[in-house]
Amino acid sequence: MQTIDMGTTELREVNSALQAAAKAQANEEYVIENPRGSHALAVGLDGTLSVRVKGPTGYYTAGMNKLATVTVEGSAGPGVAENMMSGTVVIEGDASQYAGATGRGGLLVIKGNASSRCGISMKGIDIVVHGNIGHMSAFMAQRGTLVVLGDAGDALGDSLYEARLFVRGSVKSLGADCVEKEMRPEHIELLKDLLARAGADAKPEEFKRYGSSRKLYNFNIDHADEY
Repeated sequence: MQTIDMGTTELREVNSALQAAAKAQANEEYVIENPRGSHALAVGLDGTLSVRVKGPTGYYTAGMNKLATVTVEGSAGPGVAENMMSGTVVIEGDASQYAGATGRGGLLVIKGNASSRCGISMKGIDIVVHGNIGHMSAFMAQRGTLVVLGDAGDALGDSLYEARLFVRGSVKSLGADCVEKEMRPEHIELLKDLLARAGADAKPEEFKRYGSSRKLYNFNIDHADEY
């Protein structure tokens, strides 16, 4: 295990060291101390590496992550795990706006709450939020799965495509073209696996499933008010 103290090491130097270790497939564990809310920390990791950040972080933590495991012992600012490709990112506190935005793969776990636009334009990422999520979450979500153990805000799944949404609590309102759907056995199994991987204490049967009604895939004058 290697420890880097950001009280004495610049952000650019920290990221360079992490990226080099990931590129070398070092499969090592790094501990980052005193992050002090730094932006764009542990970004662009392309390899098997474990990074544990001892404190809260700022914008775009673990962005473009590929194969690495990044854990933040605190909260994260906007855009955590943005454009994530694979691997695992765990936020032990809360996450700000657009967590997991445009993510294409991997697993993002938020053990607290997530703010607005969680999972916006997600393209294959799996996101599990132990708490609540804010408004416009999963807006234009294309692929992947968003699981919420708490409540969801306004306009959930607005204009979504084929992403799967599961919410255990209440939903303030559904966005355009988003509807509640039947929970079938394959969805129970999918949810069971994701909850286990995210360390979430919940039963799949407690959730409701939401998805696209597919009315907005092609322009139809009868649905013009919904666009």
